Amino acid sequence: MDASLGLRFSPFSSTAPPRSRLRKSLSRRRRKLCATLASVGESPLESRNPFPGKPEADIVVIGSGIGGLCCSGLSARYQQDVLVLESHDLPGGAAHSFDVKGYKFDSGPSLFSGFQSRGLQANPIAQVLDALGESIPCASYNSWMVYIPEGEFLSRIGPTEFLKDLETYVSLDAVHEWKKLLDAVLPLSSAAMALPPLSIRGDWGAFSTAAARYAPSLLKSFIQMGPQGAFGAMKLLRPFSEILDSLELKHPFIRNWVDLLCFLLAGVKSDGIISAEIVYMFAEWYKPGCVLEYPLDGSGAVVDALVRGLKKFGGRLALGAHVDKIVIENGRATGVKLRSGQFIRAKKAVVSNASMWDTLNLLPVESVPKTYRDQVQATPQCESFMHLHLGFDAHNLPENLGIHHIVVDDWSRGVDADQNVVLISIPSVHGKGLAPPGKHVLHAYTPGTEPFGLWEGLDRRSIVYRKLKEERSEVMWRAVERVLGPGFSREKCDVKLVGTPLTHRRFLRRNRGTYGPAIKAGKGTFPGHSTPILQLFCCGDSTFPGIGVPAVAASGAIVANTLVSVKQHSELLDAIGI
Repeated sequence: MDASLGLRFSPFSSTAPPRSRLRKSLSRRRRKLCATLASVGESPLESRNPFPGKPEADIVVIGSGIGGLCCSGLSARYQQDVLVLESHDLPGGAAHSFDVKGYKFDSGPSLFSGFQSRGLQANPIAQVLDALGESIPCASYNSWMVYIPEGEFLSRIGPTEFLKDLETYVSLDAVHEWKKLLDAVLPLSSAAMALPPLSIRGDWGAFSTAAARYAPSLLKSFIQMGPQGAFGAMKLLRPFSEILDSLELKHPFIRNWVDLLCFLLAGVKSDGIISAEIVYMFAEWYKPGCVLEYPLDGSGAVVDALVRGLKKFGGRLALGAHVDKIVIENGRATGVKLRSGQFIRAKKAVVSNASMWDTLNLLPVESVPKTYRDQVQATPQCESFMHLHLGFDAHNLPENLGIHHIVVDDWSRGVDADQNVVLISIPSVHGKGLAPPGKHVLHAYTPGTEPFGLWEGLDRRSIVYRKLKEERSEVMWRAVERVLGPGFSREKCDVKLVGTPLTHRRFLRRNRGTYGPAIKAGKGTFPGHSTPILQLFCCGDSTFPGIGVPAVAASGAIVANTLVSVKQHSELLDAIGI
């Protein structure tokens, strides 16, 4: 779920330009594997040096997900020598796109906003792109289709449009509660957005680049909110459910809808999400003039732009460079060893964009303090995904077909129940070059609710695996048929690909195929970016601020800022005008 927001339907994931040449070099079997889902698989390039230049850099980044690319791009902008090591043949991690038979599929996020925002309150990903001098052409729109127990309707963003939907499909009581929520939450967004993510760093220098620099805007936002609003701002680091409870919001639909938004954004419901994160989303979706955005060249355009920025400032990206372990010498991370056996030296830092569990597995056992290991192993995980990628004929489909659709079967089961929520994205509605003429490309998935335990230990070549794949994908097929209507035929699809939790684990190199840490606000906090091992840092969805495209972009920026002087950091903020 990720979007500008980072909703996984974005969910808050995307690709590189020379895909066709790379894919031609793959075997037929490899092409099939790459197609099966946002792959991050083994590469035929590992037998030789996969990158130009010396096998060393100031900063070595493991993984080219959004967080890793934001970190490496800004580090290059800071004139650091940066080398990104990506195991897959394509950059982007869980956010990359892939091509099959002329169809360009998203593997992760597809619901975005904030790309065109600028200035102090801009989305973190927009601030990073601005710093790199890159932009992404997007289509703008303001609605998504909803299929819920109360009915089917076009849900519109903005301050008043959703109120009309509530009055029509739910009740006036729901309208009143939603108004009450917006009246309380939108003023809080001034405080939540007063501190630009790009100003934050992981050391005492943050007092200069963040606290002191933006004290006037923070003070102004608190004054504008008044005493009651300022008191409410103190809850921004608490669970959002506490704000809902304090407002005495009890209407079942309002609570369910908010839980859905929270879950899509961060993988937890309102009782687990930090209020600041969801308040930020409300500001992007429910203020006057807000829009949703989709990159015209697909979500892979986000990764392409970050890679361009990285290379523009002299950074290097090595594809097919699988990191086998992080090398520790005298308590410091001094580089990494590739599967090929090659050693890559990091003169200043190693930054891992892998999950906390996968990072732990890259470290020598004897180098990791027991308390750190126990903390990582005890961190709860979100579940995994089922994915359905389809390419099909666009004729005989509903008129005015929208790009995004969400199907909820039963509110009483909870939005985090398996097989209960399906998200569907049809990006070729806006990106006309994403499918052959007269065709559509579609990505459906269950948002981090597929239990890995159902799949653990299965042989992917077995009949049992194939049968389970068929059974567990049926809920997505039914949702797609509901959205596309009788003019759609699953038998006539040009491309039919099903991804499972084992697909995630194998190709995305995600421990248990997880979406990320299931850390609940009020009960735990996302780890910072430094580690007990000197010169080893982490960024991505296993670190603060958490899951989602904006969050991982911010995490990458924080690490890049931390690795340079306060003077360099401040000069960058001056240069981009925030």
